[in-house]
Amino acid sequence: MPYDSDDAFLRLTVPRVRAALTEGRRVLVITRKERLGLLADALGRDAGHIDGRAADSWYGHPYRTLAASHEYTRGRRTLVIGEPVWAGRSERETRELIRYESMVNAALVNASAVLLCLYDLRTVPPAALEYHEVNHPLLLGGDGETPSTRFVPPQELVLSGDLAPLPEPGPGAVTLRFTGRELKRLRHGVGEWARTAGLAADLVTSLVISVSEIAANSVEHGAGHGTITMWNADGELICEIADPGGALEDPLPGYIPPEPESPRGYGLWISRQLCDLVELRAEGGVLRVRLHLSLGRV
Repeated sequence: MPYDSDDAFLRLTVPRVRAALTEGRRVLVITRKERLGLLADALGRDAGHIDGRAADSWYGHPYRTLAASHEYTRGRRTLVIGEPVWAGRSERETRELIRYESMVNAALVNASAVLLCLYDLRTVPPAALEYHEVNHPLLLGGDGETPSTRFVPPQELVLSGDLAPLPEPGPGAVTLRFTGRELKRLRHGVGEWARTAGLAADLVTSLVISVSEIAANSVEHGAGHGTITMWNADGELICEIADPGGALEDPLPGYIPPEPESPRGYGLWISRQLCDLVELRAEGGVLRVRLHLSLGRV
């Protein structure tokens, strides 16, 4: 839903919120605090029946946002109106938020939910606006809803850099080899290296859990062995797990939350929740999973 003024924002949102409340839907609105205030004033007494969340916190980490959206809409008839904060994001952060807007179509495909995505034409960056027709199956304009002729299903989305080879590990990289019998030693080695590198204690735990999950997948479903390479670059700790027998069989690896009763599918999902970025490449019969965690976080 593109808009270009506060009045247009209210014309788009107020009737849809009131209609959803009449239908008995739970309503979640995520936008800037000042727009939440405008909406509350316009809704009057109905404002007490909606959940309002600040966009800067809700959209802080795209894949935690994906998990939160999935949890919020599970088993509920829901209207979600969302507007990310795009300003101040790096090129990489913008790319992953664009990817989130595509992946939410797959994550919530079975939900009884209506999702409306707001775009303030006065402030949205060109990179995000370029993909709004690609990521959304329906577009809302002056003539109502129309199908997007440019819509690309999430499993087919390719963003800039997705197919490029991963850069080689940086100077000082440390490599550990592992088999199924050595996972405990591996976890200890990764934790010690991360602490020595200056990673915050809670993030060391996040890294060790992520590495352990992916390495265990390599042992159970891949070649049964692999390597882990760790190094620092640009204020990040980077850890790559390489599986010589791996393959990318899942078209949406780690983006869709596994069902509670599922015995598989947790490794990459957990890693995407715990790490700042997860990159995957399958090249020459080797699956490489690269985890990024900022050294600047405390």
